[in-house]
Amino acid sequence: MKKLKYIIQLLRPAQWVKSVFVFLPLFFSGKLTDSDLWLPAVYAFFIFSFAASAIYCLNDIKDVESDRWHPRKCRRPVAARKVSVREAAVTMSVLATAALSTAFFLGSLTAMAIVGAYIVLNVLYCFKLKQIAILDVFIISMGFVLRLFLGGAMCGIELSPWIVCMTFLLALFLAFAKRRDDVVIYRDTGTVTRSNTLDYNLPFLNSTLGVIASVTIVCYIMYTISPEVTRRLDSSYVYITSVFVLAGIVRYLQQTTVHEKSGSPTEMLLHDRFIQLCILFWILTFVVLIYG
Repeated sequence: MKKLKYIIQLLRPAQWVKSVFVFLPLFFSGKLTDSDLWLPAVYAFFIFSFAASAIYCLNDIKDVESDRWHPRKCRRPVAARKVSVREAAVTMSVLATAALSTAFFLGSLTAMAIVGAYIVLNVLYCFKLKQIAILDVFIISMGFVLRLFLGGAMCGIELSPWIVCMTFLLALFLAFAKRRDDVVIYRDTGTVTRSNTLDYNLPFLNSTLGVIASVTIVCYIMYTISPEVTRRLDSSYVYITSVFVLAGIVRYLQQTTVHEKSGSPTEMLLHDRFIQLCILFWILTFVVLIYG
């Protein structure tokens, strides 16, 4: 039973919250009340979660030695020697196979191709591309965009350019904030947690975060007042949701630059009440506007 516990930890189920992005096409298309589309969306959620967990296994195998020097990553099952490299490799293979085969049989060849693209891109990331500063962050952000495409493919919903741009920008913001945490660890302990940590510094990351936050907010406001969006949602009050987006991004910037807590976006999402309330009110406002 204890071994199973560590295998589950290896999958990082808390990170599955990222797969919620597969539901966004369903939500913003106004088809959330279409019960026939819920099951494909749930399938998409688990398919991408399994694919992501397979990559986490590969990452833990590849970085096992460096993780043992990291103040937090040293507790991961492979780094802590709770799960062997062989057991992690078998788990990775099972998860990747399950994700690809399920995408094909329950979705389509397109869905399988999306999952396959995610796996291939992240295998390249684990072995080489993560060493290239800036490119590594863009690849992480592409993973969130692929989640959107899988949700759309499984539900038969065409994505708008707005939702793709907004998802990419937000993911880029979160990923650069995480890189800032690596630099803070290096500053405080002298430990290089990533091979490209020295290609970043705090002034660069602070200014980059400011730029991306600004672009994200402006892009979102443009989305809310777009004639296409107001016509599709049949509401001229979508701009009201900008308040919660602005508050959430500013709060995240505060936690990142003032309190230096950007190591795990998932943990911040699960524990920061302010951000949770911003997301809750943002969702509720959209529900009223779209489905009210």
